Amino acid sequence: MSNKNVSSQFLRPMVRGDEVIASAHSRQLIKLGWKGSMKSTPACYLLGLLAGRKALEKGVKDAILYSGVVPFVKGSRTAAFVKGVMDAGVEIPFGKEALPDDKRLSGKAIADYASKLKGEDKELYEKRFSALLKKGFVPEDYPANFEKAKASITGGASS
Repeated sequence: MSNKNVSSQFLRPMVRGDEVIASAHSRQLIKLGWKGSMKSTPACYLLGLLAGRKALEKGVKDAILYSGVVPFVKGSRTAAFVKGVMDAGVEIPFGKEALPDDKRLSGKAIADYASKLKGEDKELYEKRFSALLKKGFVPEDYPANFEKAKASITGGASS
């Protein structure tokens, strides 16, 4: 994860060096209709779904998570990514209790917060969501945009 994007790779460890089997980057979500933040919880889930589908196409059936030195937190963006990979059909040993709920994955929590903030403090709302608003995206539209991007990844099939 960087300050703006998220990237992922499925690797096969080899003596001569790791082999990249499949990879995905959050900027790829734009072509699939995603308009929200490229590093938000919903974007991480969608990236996991995309990466998982790419990995399946390359014959990956299971994987082990390695996220570097970043500490793992319940409901984190890393957990959202893992949930997306698992929903794509790749098996990953992972405690289900650590996964974010659907409200966080779909962006409904962000949309609810944005709606509340807009009603209470429009100036803070515009400051907090300035990057999205500048792009013409209203944060209250996160759930609808999430469903559209998810359908683009899955071809409309439920995952």
